[in-house]
Amino acid sequence: MKKFITLIDLLALAMPAIVAQEPEEEAPQEKQKQNPGEVQTLFGNNTGSGGYGAFTIGYTSINSRDALLMGARGEWVIGHGFGLGLGGYGFVNDPTYNVIEDLNYSLAGGYGGIIIEPIIFGWYPVHLSFPILIGGGGVALASYYSDPYDSYNYYDGYVADATGFFVAEFTAEVEFNLVRFFRLAVFGSYRYTSDILLQDTPENALRGWSAGMTFKFGSF
Repeated sequence: MKKFITLIDLLALAMPAIVAQEPEEEAPQEKQKQNPGEVQTLFGNNTGSGGYGAFTIGYTSINSRDALLMGARGEWVIGHGFGLGLGGYGFVNDPTYNVIEDLNYSLAGGYGGIIIEPIIFGWYPVHLSFPILIGGGGVALASYYSDPYDSYNYYDGYVADATGFFVAEFTAEVEFNLVRFFRLAVFGSYRYTSDILLQDTPENALRGWSAGMTFKFGSF
């Protein structure tokens, strides 16, 4: 009986300490499960929706020749999972020399349109997105002379022909949330266009693959 009373006394003394004890801090994994919409970055976290502006530089192939691709876009991002906006890109390919005419020819132009961007697990520091651009553009066949002593010196250029086209471009991006206001994306894309009607140019000259980097600034 005395042992039982002693045990009761010990429990009575320990109870205030047990009640007053603060609960243990939740593990980061548990917090993450409770706040799945919180954007994680490599150098801090962020919450909420927003918008961003971005510029792109990349490589593409135009008429089976190397080409520079540059552009910009702006989007509103809804719930970290879907972007909607507008974008535009310009391109120019390496010139082709026509021996008979003693002229250099290159294709230069641009395109733009509406962009929709599904974003997969956008709150993770590294994730995927799949922008789709649908719109139109224009391309010109430019001709010009070159200095025989300096192959990079062109002069007397003019537009030999020009036309418009429909475009749909499908992109896959691997995106890195570096900080709250900046993301870096590495992308690959395929550009489909309607047939173009330019002199001495294949109808599918603008269709092809692209690759490059996109720099995004904003509130994600």
